[in-house]
Amino acid sequence: MLHDPNRVYVFDTTLRDGEQVPGCQLTTPEKIEIAKELELLGVDIIEAGFPVSSPGDFQSVVEISKAVKEPTVCALTRANKGDIDAAVASLQYAKRPRIHTGIGSSDMHIKHKFNSTREEILERAVEAVKYAKKSVEDIEFYAEDAGRADVVYLAQMVEAVIAAGATVVNIPDTNGYCLPDQYGAKIKFLKENVKNIDKAIISVHCHNDLGLATANSIAGLQNGARQIEGTINGIGERAGNTSIEEVVMILKTHHTLGLHTNIDSKRFYELSQMIRTQMRMPVQPNKAIVGANAFAHSSGIHQDGFLKMRENYEIIRPEDVGFPSATIVLTARSGRHALKFHLERLGYTLDKEELAFVYNNFLTLADSKLDINDQDLQSLMAHRLVKN
Repeated sequence: MLHDPNRVYVFDTTLRDGEQVPGCQLTTPEKIEIAKELELLGVDIIEAGFPVSSPGDFQSVVEISKAVKEPTVCALTRANKGDIDAAVASLQYAKRPRIHTGIGSSDMHIKHKFNSTREEILERAVEAVKYAKKSVEDIEFYAEDAGRADVVYLAQMVEAVIAAGATVVNIPDTNGYCLPDQYGAKIKFLKENVKNIDKAIISVHCHNDLGLATANSIAGLQNGARQIEGTINGIGERAGNTSIEEVVMILKTHHTLGLHTNIDSKRFYELSQMIRTQMRMPVQPNKAIVGANAFAHSSGIHQDGFLKMRENYEIIRPEDVGFPSATIVLTARSGRHALKFHLERLGYTLDKEELAFVYNNFLTLADSKLDINDQDLQSLMAHRLVKN
């Protein structure tokens, strides 16, 4: 089924899972603007919403379907006819429509969420896929809480929904519970024990409750999954979803994995800023790839190594993700090399003795001031000239 066995499809759920964060609701025009940027980024699938949940969500799926041409537009449903009918209606203008339907797969969900049995749930899963397949060819099935599901039952469910017509099977770690080796082993078990698994793409959808979403997604890809679901900036319910920019840059950096995406990574930083602004959701400064400090160096030892050769302390280049540039931040922990770098940038050339004198004054200032800027450096140099 896959033309390129090493191609990883990127499924973005910023506009669905990401938008479920309290206070992050978007208007339809805002969603369209983000969807167009996601298309330029090169995502393969945009999950545009959960149409049955509200008239606004329904309308957003309709309008996003009209606004984008290349990506598949996906609508989420539960395993019931009403949800699926709403999804079908919302996708009427989509060039490449997909319905994402599913049901709980863990005994915890089967018993305490659905008050049901494994047999009944399996039946409902198959029924939902068959019903959706009557209207839309591309059907993705999610086995909710697969991270905590019994793997033999999960394999049964996956086999049954593929036989019913599912083209993608999503194995979500809904509660962010799994360790990477456990999650990877689950994907591997499905690859090796579901006899019709070659007729569908396995997708990974991981949550970050224990900070393992990205690690689990990579473990899934290493074991045969070929679609990754996530959000820009890793936003999402509770502690968030897998961060798309992290997975993409891991695949770009670790060539030995032999996997690639169609993502234009140079667009990450700009899109991250747009999501941050429109969703009123700050990005932590130390966030990997797109955080304000992701390419900032303040330790003297690191600065010295970085200035000698960038690769000493940077494994990806800022320009690869559209980041303005790496910054050498001057603090009390900065060394002479970093100070000299900034003074030369401002047009000052100092010999060894002069640098030693200015550096001592710099350390005194840096101990009392958190952020040393160009104006401070110019004052230091003016003071040096007076002294001489």
